Amino acid sequence: MTADSAEAMEMRGALARLRRATGLPVAFGGLVEPGRQRMRISEFSGGTGLALRRLAVPPGNGLGGKAVALARPCAVVDYSLSRQISHEYDAAVAEEGLRSVVAIPVVVRRRVRGVLYGALRTAQPLGDRTLTAAVQVARDMEQALVVGDEVGDLLLAAAARPGAASGGAGTAAHWEQVREAHTALRALAPRITDPALRAELLDACGLLTSDTGDQRVTLAARELDVLACVAAGATNAAAAERLGLRPETVKGYLRSAMRRLGAHTRGEAVAAARRAGLLP
Repeated sequence: MTADSAEAMEMRGALARLRRATGLPVAFGGLVEPGRQRMRISEFSGGTGLALRRLAVPPGNGLGGKAVALARPCAVVDYSLSRQISHEYDAAVAEEGLRSVVAIPVVVRRRVRGVLYGALRTAQPLGDRTLTAAVQVARDMEQALVVGDEVGDLLLAAAARPGAASGGAGTAAHWEQVREAHTALRALAPRITDPALRAELLDACGLLTSDTGDQRVTLAARELDVLACVAAGATNAAAAERLGLRPETVKGYLRSAMRRLGAHTRGEAVAAARRAGLLP
């Protein structure tokens, strides 16, 4: 699956969630085109979308363009009569029968990656509860895109990993990048609320571990998270901060992992986990 199709799938899922969370009958949106600032509306849920489909929206134009330019949510009670926006798209919006509309930018690492819209076919305020729910859907999508980016980086690191026989400083540098990416993704996974997305992320982590290790050796997910941090050089306190745990909890997971691995020191535990194919 390409990055573009993955982002489009995430957009479709976000629009369905937006309708469920807010009760709004129409949701649509699009992604900012790579290498260009404009956003193109491409996905619809609950509407025909014929008038708005494939519409290109530069920053500042209409409600969505304003949301892109300001990088914050924008809403109007009656689109065609609003004095808060420009009106390049009034005909298309009217053809779809939309009146009250909210546009929420999806912002990842300070860059707008897309816009989610929710709309009513009546002119009435959307209300704080509706707006809050819509913004939360956008935040969830932002998190999913961050995960997608990290997974992409991980796969690139795996593809660039030289063979063990090549040796040299380059090999060591690549391995450190791979291990740091693996650690970062394992730390991120528990914060992902979507179980399917979390499982996909952990599967991507597994691409960097060996499938020739001792399959009889297993660790609990949190034990492996802690050991990945330790392998990256983190202290117990640093691992706790990264994983959102208490230092005492980290110590407990580390002791348990060492016991399962038959290790007496942190270093022995890391080495044993790598031999077992649990860590890269």
